[in-house]
Amino acid sequence: MQQQQTFNSSFLSRVFVLLYGVFCYFAFLLTCAYAVGFIGNIFLRKSLDSNGQESLVTALLIDVGLLSIFALQHSVMARKQFKAWWTQLIPKPMERSTYVLFSSLALILVFWQWRPIGMTIWQFDNLVAQIIFYSLFALGWIIVLVSTFLINHFDLFGLRQVYLYFEGKDYTPLKFKTPAFYQYVRHPLYVGWFLVFWMTPIMTVSHLAFALVTTIYILVAIQLEEKDLVDIHGEKYQNYRRQVPMLIPFIGKKS
Repeated sequence: MQQQQTFNSSFLSRVFVLLYGVFCYFAFLLTCAYAVGFIGNIFLRKSLDSNGQESLVTALLIDVGLLSIFALQHSVMARKQFKAWWTQLIPKPMERSTYVLFSSLALILVFWQWRPIGMTIWQFDNLVAQIIFYSLFALGWIIVLVSTFLINHFDLFGLRQVYLYFEGKDYTPLKFKTPAFYQYVRHPLYVGWFLVFWMTPIMTVSHLAFALVTTIYILVAIQLEEKDLVDIHGEKYQNYRRQVPMLIPFIGKKS
């Protein structure tokens, strides 16, 4: 009887962790779908370039504060020191899913409390120009999505971890590899994000603030991320850095 109870308890815990990971993943997908409309100014009543209702200074302070919250969450929870502490409080297979969930919540806070400023910096009404901008915007999202699958989409967003736990298997770290885009730049995922943030036919002050802050954050985050990758993969990643540019193909090597 005791053995049966232990089995049931273990099975239920594995089911719970799996369902938790699936929930976090779909919460992230919905958040990303909303982000397409919010950043691209499509489908939504309130978006990045909506007309402003508050003073420039107040809106900028709030918006930069919101983006800073996201940046802190995204960076702090990704550090190995935080993970070591965090996994003493939650099961290790849930760590990545929880990171994904908190990232989604931080983004939702940005969308909810964002203060549009308006004040157009540039606007292209020409149909051809709009098609070009929106095509590059869409290309950015495609690059982001494809890049996640090239490295392992399901590991990146925590599904592989919870599934292995459900199967009763130990987690095995991914091997270092450089497929497709990764042969030309070390961070194609971020190249995609830059296109998403900057390729717009209507650039307002709030959109510019969003693009600038997120760009600065990404450039800083790359340094932290690459330090972790060197710690994990050692000389393999050091050689990769020497051979492949960081963000711009065919221009320079290590940066």
